[in-house]
Amino acid sequence: MELCHAVLTTSLPGPVLDHWTLPNGVRCVAAEMPEAPLTCLDLWCRAGSFTEVAGEEGMAHFLEHMVFKGSDRLEAGAFDRAIEALGGSSNAATGFDDVHFHVLIPPTQSQQALELLLDLVLHPALEHEPFRLEREVVLEEIAQYADQPDELVLQQLLKQGCPDHPYGRPILGERSSLLAMDPEAMRRFHRRRYRGQNCCIAISGPKARELKATIESSALADLPSDAHPTAEPTGLKLLPGRHSIELPRLESARLLMLWSGPPAHDQAWVMGADLATSLLGEGRRSRLVARLREELRIAESVDMDLSVLEQGCLMTLEISCEPEDLEQVEATVHEQLEQAAPFSAAELMRGRQLVGNGLRYALESVGQVAAQAASQTLWDRPQELLQPLQHLQTWSEDRLSTELVPLLRPDWACRLIATPAGRR
Repeated sequence: MELCHAVLTTSLPGPVLDHWTLPNGVRCVAAEMPEAPLTCLDLWCRAGSFTEVAGEEGMAHFLEHMVFKGSDRLEAGAFDRAIEALGGSSNAATGFDDVHFHVLIPPTQSQQALELLLDLVLHPALEHEPFRLEREVVLEEIAQYADQPDELVLQQLLKQGCPDHPYGRPILGERSSLLAMDPEAMRRFHRRRYRGQNCCIAISGPKARELKATIESSALADLPSDAHPTAEPTGLKLLPGRHSIELPRLESARLLMLWSGPPAHDQAWVMGADLATSLLGEGRRSRLVARLREELRIAESVDMDLSVLEQGCLMTLEISCEPEDLEQVEATVHEQLEQAAPFSAAELMRGRQLVGNGLRYALESVGQVAAQAASQTLWDRPQELLQPLQHLQTWSEDRLSTELVPLLRPDWACRLIATPAGRR
């Protein structure tokens, strides 16, 4: 059902956010959601794979695994049993920029769950035997990843486009680096990254602010401040070019294209890029889907995505087709990106609806609210959750055509042609 113009152009308030900072630099944010049935506790740290130095490839993700193997007070499995006994659940994820650990818990149990979460993440035991056993689990995960042609194609694209940047290497790491790791090296990584100014805690749900005093007297307050921050990798510079690869068991041929843009801090650009990629590659009425799949019927699927990253955003286009249609697919994409008419008012209205709805729907669960609030607070972008909608309205047809679409020139992209082995 289409939304009326008033809904599309009005920034609904969303959950009220309360920001504060501990003396050691830990950032805190609480999102009041009085009607929510659960509370989300989400601890974020600037400890993603891009913070790894030579020899640490895969350390951030491996540490995420090891955290759940116990702390100085909790034996392996005790945290999960305790959280489940309180009626909750937990999970974690490692990305290029950061890692986070979250718990969904009944509001009445949130204080006890917070203490358990902080003990687990801030004081991991990192004992030798669990380290050895969990490394085998991570190595098996890498082996399974290497057995998935679709994942290998995307990783090859990143490797070719970002050869001198951490975004170009697998978050899971390399087998050789993992085999050379030991618990003491992981402790050094943990001490280096899990410091006050690198951490953020977000709480969303009923009476979220009531945990403020608990946080201020928690283990977070004991983290060392980061008086001398570690040097981070320089900004992302994409390497254009055209590459090809053959892979066994790849079900269809692929055309992949990768472009880079400003870092996530440029929220106005991010909203414009989100709008442009939606207009070009999201839904049957988008430019590329309509032309390649609906009209010419030479593509099986068309996907265009924006990855919002702190060192530089990445836009990817992936098209699946029969090998014999690759040449026509590539020519048509070039035509659409280089010679297409400006977006119409109707297209722009549709794109704003898609992007705006994505932001609004993300406010429906405590987990998504906590993740959004924590991520933007961790990276020094404290703002109301629907603030980006104001940027969205500034992107007119003319502005998109003059400022953003020209950045998607095919010769500025890293292009990868992937074909099934033995099929040309």
